[in-house]
Amino acid sequence: MTTGEEHEARDEHEARDEREARDEREEREEAAATERLDQAVRAAEAALIEFEIAVETFRIEVENFSRLHEQRLGPLYGRLEELEAEIAEAVAARTKDPEDERRAREARAMVAPMPQVSELFQGWLDGEGFSPEAAAMLTEQSVQPPPKVRPGEEARKLYRELVRRAHPDLVADPTERDRRGAFLVRVNQAYGRGDAKALRELTTEWDNGVGPSPEPAAYGRREELYARLEWLANRKELLADAAAALEDSAIGAMLRMAPEDPDALLEEIAGELRQKVTAKEAELAALLAGE
Repeated sequence: MTTGEEHEARDEHEARDEREARDEREEREEAAATERLDQAVRAAEAALIEFEIAVETFRIEVENFSRLHEQRLGPLYGRLEELEAEIAEAVAARTKDPEDERRAREARAMVAPMPQVSELFQGWLDGEGFSPEAAAMLTEQSVQPPPKVRPGEEARKLYRELVRRAHPDLVADPTERDRRGAFLVRVNQAYGRGDAKALRELTTEWDNGVGPSPEPAAYGRREELYARLEWLANRKELLADAAAALEDSAIGAMLRMAPEDPDALLEEIAGELRQKVTAKEAELAALLAGE
């Protein structure tokens, strides 16, 4: 081999080594970029799950507050309406004034309104579908109302831990996602009832393998990771809209008035209503005594 050929062979060898080194460097850089993106996806998933826990927790509190509000305060509101009607009727009977008689008819109409959907179906169905009690019976859940607005500390801790471990967004397999979703339905139902015992049993069920925690599926190309990030962002926007709707609702606004102890707020309102009932009863008694 001539000297020129030796130089040419050496140059080709060096060029090949340089290309291989460059390819290896690019592969390492691409792998590092993919790893950083993967970490960003994992962080976004964890953040989304925490946000979902917060939104679902508030939703359950709103639902419980609404049901307890109706259960505990509904009879008091009903008694006040009845007293208002009786007072208006007593006034009209005394004055015989057409305007007083009109007020009496209106007050009585408020006490006995036209039957609504829920009344026609004996409480099983309302304007938004099956009532919570009907749905509970159909799914063999307890029909008892929650004992209080906010489940106890143990129930809250168990609930948060179960959601973090069993959330469908932690896996990519559709079958596993569906199974986890069904499991979380039961978790949410138990938490809504404030049933710490049921949540402990569900934790044991998960630990014993009924709800395994497989390693998250490995992602491939960065395009898939970008698509996953986009989905997570869209999901967060939907949750934010749901959270805003809950906060803007009448019950949500009431809950914000007593964020530390919503059950005490119910008792406070009940106390005020009982005072009003007492005052109206006295007013009615005075009217009837003056006949």
